[in-house]
Amino acid sequence: MIIMALDHVRDFFHYDAFLHDPLDVTTTTVPLYFTRWVTHFCAPVFVFLAGTSIYLQGLRKNKEELSVFLFKRGLWLIFVELCVITFSWSLNFTYPVFVMQVIWAIGISMVFMGVVIRLPYAAIFALGILIVAGHNVLDYVPATHKGFFWDLTRNGNFSMYEPIQGHRFVIIYPFVPWLGVMMLGYCIGKIYDPAFAPSERRKILIQLGIGLLVVFGLIRSFNGYGNPFQWSTQDSTFYTFLSFINVHKYPPSLLYICVTLGPSLLFLALFENTNNTVTRAISVFGRVPLFYYVLHFYFIRILCMFFFMARGHSINEQTPDLFGLPFKYVIAGEGLPLGGVYIVWVLLVLSLYPLCNWFNKYKMYRNNWWLAYL
Repeated sequence: MIIMALDHVRDFFHYDAFLHDPLDVTTTTVPLYFTRWVTHFCAPVFVFLAGTSIYLQGLRKNKEELSVFLFKRGLWLIFVELCVITFSWSLNFTYPVFVMQVIWAIGISMVFMGVVIRLPYAAIFALGILIVAGHNVLDYVPATHKGFFWDLTRNGNFSMYEPIQGHRFVIIYPFVPWLGVMMLGYCIGKIYDPAFAPSERRKILIQLGIGLLVVFGLIRSFNGYGNPFQWSTQDSTFYTFLSFINVHKYPPSLLYICVTLGPSLLFLALFENTNNTVTRAISVFGRVPLFYYVLHFYFIRILCMFFFMARGHSINEQTPDLFGLPFKYVIAGEGLPLGGVYIVWVLLVLSLYPLCNWFNKYKMYRNNWWLAYL
């Protein structure tokens, strides 16, 4: 969650954010490349562990209770995405654009999980594998068969639709591949059952983590299936390596999932019992994820406004759309160098900590039903 904030700060504050792709090896720098690439871990881990959380909730709720909860929480997350988080992007009460990002993907996947959890465990695992490993077959579907439903379920990639004049929907995260990730996260929840031996869990996580990285290396080396675009030889070995690990996020390709969840599973195995001042502080953010997520967007956008005026602009100044998105207080080519982005990021996270710590304590000492939705 802390790393996620870095990507969003870069989006709104780096002077080059809307001019070049930070993962384009022909125009990027190494620090900029990895500033973006490291944030690839965020969405897969969010969705995967959301699935794990569903499994653990199933240990204390029956199928009917859990199904109803997932349906309601999923709809709530979709509402938050479209009405609360979207507003932080445009800062326009007329809602000229609705942005469908990771919270939408988690929400709609939860709605479907309300049905999926009624299937046998083996069926959930098999279907999750089929979706994650097989959806790149659809890369070869002719363009004539694609449209809104295609983008909503499988393609995404900033596809834009305007069903009502003046109100556009931008589909960034198609939900079917992410539903597959959530299903696999649900299945991994089995090894987090309190009755499961920690040493055996650690062994399984290490084997899975290494296995996913081996699968990534083997499939990627063939330069074919598993990612919609190929890697290419560059002027140096290191830049060729950067091209090799540059994988597709919108939608998440098989290789994207392998190279992000592989190290994440290893991290879970190696640091499960780590308990110190740093981990205790970091865990505060993890205990109030939605609160943090919404708040960090609004903090970023308020800071955008102040930086915008500090550069000599007026608060009422109209700014051009960026890739069809009406971002107030952001102009392509204006902003901070990468070092300044990191400073803003650190200050943002530090400023959010007291609020998240307060809300975490508030949740600990209250049993209000609505807190389960935050």
